[in-house]
Amino acid sequence: MLFKFVLLFIAKKIAVVSQIIVDVNQKEVSIAVLEDNVLVEFQKEARNESYAVGDIYFGKVKKLLPGLNAAFIDVGYKKEGFLHYQDLGSNFITQQKYLKRLLSGDKKNTVFSKIQICPELPKNGKISDILTAGEEVLVQIAKEPISTKGPRLTTELSFAGRNLVLMPFNDKVSVSTKIKSNEERARLKQLIQSVKDKNFGVIVRTSAEGKRVAELDHELRTLQQRFDDNIVKLPKARKPSLFYEETSRMVALLRDILNPTFTHIYINNKVVYENVLDYIKLISPTQKEIVKLYEGEIPIFDHFSITKQIKSSLARTVTIRNGAYLIIEHTEAMHVVDINSGNRSNKNSNAEPEENSLNVNLAAADELARQLRLRDMGGIIVIDFIDMGESANRQKLYEHINSAMSNDRAKHNILPLSKFGLLQITRQRVRPIVDVETDEKCPTCFGTGHAKPSILFTDTLEEKLKTLTNELHIKEFKLYVHPYVHAYITKGVISTFTKWKWKYCKSMKVVPDQSLGFLDYKFYDAENNEFEINDKLEINPVINK
Repeated sequence: MLFKFVLLFIAKKIAVVSQIIVDVNQKEVSIAVLEDNVLVEFQKEARNESYAVGDIYFGKVKKLLPGLNAAFIDVGYKKEGFLHYQDLGSNFITQQKYLKRLLSGDKKNTVFSKIQICPELPKNGKISDILTAGEEVLVQIAKEPISTKGPRLTTELSFAGRNLVLMPFNDKVSVSTKIKSNEERARLKQLIQSVKDKNFGVIVRTSAEGKRVAELDHELRTLQQRFDDNIVKLPKARKPSLFYEETSRMVALLRDILNPTFTHIYINNKVVYENVLDYIKLISPTQKEIVKLYEGEIPIFDHFSITKQIKSSLARTVTIRNGAYLIIEHTEAMHVVDINSGNRSNKNSNAEPEENSLNVNLAAADELARQLRLRDMGGIIVIDFIDMGESANRQKLYEHINSAMSNDRAKHNILPLSKFGLLQITRQRVRPIVDVETDEKCPTCFGTGHAKPSILFTDTLEEKLKTLTNELHIKEFKLYVHPYVHAYITKGVISTFTKWKWKYCKSMKVVPDQSLGFLDYKFYDAENNEFEINDKLEINPVINK
């Protein structure tokens, strides 16, 4: 009994504790995933974003490209989507036949359960034999626009849920290969085949393992209802237009990664908090207590030490430990990572060079696996590890990087080290790499080359306060400043901040913000909306600047 208790205690200690922190502001929504308080995933989504993976559009064929065996599809935005023949899907003929009937108003032959599945599309056909310019098609975003390229499209439509993925114009049921039990795979396949409607294919996700019939049946009906509710609107829809909008990146992330290891989800916006809470109640009612509304004065990313991790982890140079570091470069075609030992060799002068190289490479492999998830790096990644002479060590490194990337949700393929010590990885790319500006402008001149005396900075702030309170009569607001400036104006028994409150406004607050430059500052009103004072001494809201 004591032995079992000790094992249980150790398992709890070893188990990874995960948290999601969501920062919602006027310009964008930022999502951070922490494992044991270490930042492992970071996503940003502009609040006016046009494209999202999973969105389905009712578009038109703009132009055929026989040389590429592809077509450009107009979906209503500046960048036309790219549709390759291989992305048409095996049941495209069935889909197009049904779509034409629907648009013609033929109600008798548009009952979805009664349509006949046509023969599958030939794998090596020509797109010019299937599509014509001006033809209307239903397409789904498979990859967001990256650099100068438009979105990558597919006509193989899918509606993703927590445990199931519904695929109209299909009749196949497949089960995730990550479910290893043959009995469970057979149970799930038989279950779904017995409850699904005709002409709907289903992919059973890993999270469905062990789930009850009622839960899976309810989710399947919900996904089918999404399709039914939207397909009836198609004849009256504007062309081109959005046919079905995928859930937000926040909800999509929760759908894919939520598991019992998550202890908290903190959100600093009440509307988003309520939406997430409702979604958690739907997909995992027992975990609804982990969703928390953050109402602290300090920015949420500062409170959870995320800002500092972003600054240190998303720069060009990333320090590992003991002086070793990674240099990460991004090009149009690939990502290149260089591993350097730095001054580690000086600290381990008694160790053999081969042992030093192996230890640095193993530590770099762990950090590399984290960086790939953190930056969402996709495509081709080439890593130049430190040369090692022994083949056994090269094999050990190869196995270690495979193990380190085992928790990566993105599809990836890792090749063994080449004779030049290079490791090549291909990783699924569905959206642009996370781009975070970690460098700050000069705190004195702000990049202009002309500096105002920094000693007068507090005088500048006081002038702003005077204008706000005495001339514009704003009595409740918050001033965000760099933590060093915050410490300077709040220190002492009778601090500068105390004097300002006595002189101008008792309800004003000064808040430290790590994301600001040394002499940057921001004003927020009582509703937490950012504003600024223009040259005419007027209040202007700051929106999507």
